[in-house]
Amino acid sequence: MNQDIRKEGALKSWLFLVLLALIWGSSFILIKRGLLVFSPGEVGAYRIVSAGLVLVPLSVSKLKNLNRRQVGNLIIVGFVGSFIPAFLFAKAQTQLSSSLTGVLNALTPLCVVMVGAVFFKSRITRRNAFGLLIAFIGVGILITVREGGGLGTFAQINAYAFLVLLATLCYGINLNIIKYWFVALKPVEITAISLLMVLPLASLYLFLFTDFSFKLVHVEGGYLAAGYITILGVVGTAIALILFNILVKIATPVFASSVTYLIPIVAVLWGVWDGEVLLMGHYIGISVVIFGVWIGNRNARARITNSNIENK
Repeated sequence: MNQDIRKEGALKSWLFLVLLALIWGSSFILIKRGLLVFSPGEVGAYRIVSAGLVLVPLSVSKLKNLNRRQVGNLIIVGFVGSFIPAFLFAKAQTQLSSSLTGVLNALTPLCVVMVGAVFFKSRITRRNAFGLLIAFIGVGILITVREGGGLGTFAQINAYAFLVLLATLCYGINLNIIKYWFVALKPVEITAISLLMVLPLASLYLFLFTDFSFKLVHVEGGYLAAGYITILGVVGTAIALILFNILVKIATPVFASSVTYLIPIVAVLWGVWDGEVLLMGHYIGISVVIFGVWIGNRNARARITNSNIENK
């Protein structure tokens, strides 16, 4: 009986893991579709608005239990964990393919380690440092690949890749803040309330300082592009967050974090399906980045257990 429960728990964990990889790996092609009509600022702002609105029922009810310090910290989380990255990813994809953006996003776990070591005095192992070095070598290859297939010079670097790196750095800061500054609140509550904190700013910018409403109605494909961004915000942020926390509960946080390795694969497959051209240098860089992320997190992965199954 106990063995059957373990098998059922393992199967459910893998199903959730694959589903999350499909959702988050598809985020970059959805951004690309949104950019066909809307500007990067409009895509980023509407992504926050759609995600924030769908989580309002969860966030508003928790506000009365927060003190002033928690509110201030949640505003910071809202900006570095959602608001700023949403704009950075949209801007980056004006000059980067969705597949390469998805691969660069895989650096997030290593940014978590690096930020934790520098600002929060957490321990960084030699393996973590080695993984970081390998991954950044892969990034260097990706951002210097030229159309002919060779590598370019420093002057030929695609600077938009640094916007993605900055976004992953924001994620690294955000996850460390959540880990070290919040104890009482659950991750889903933190994300819902932090999105509520930045929802008014995103809404004001979107509807008062952009042409989003005009494009939505008058530009061909406006409603379709908005639909893609709505899926990005509602499914890729709100629903995926809930699924991720369920996965953490039924498996382990370490197992859940392994979705990082699957997201780039899904992003690349979407990109190739959409006609994006990847050169040999890109494939080499992608392999080096994923290998570096795997090396940097190998110790953690070795500690995966089935300890949560007994708590069901």
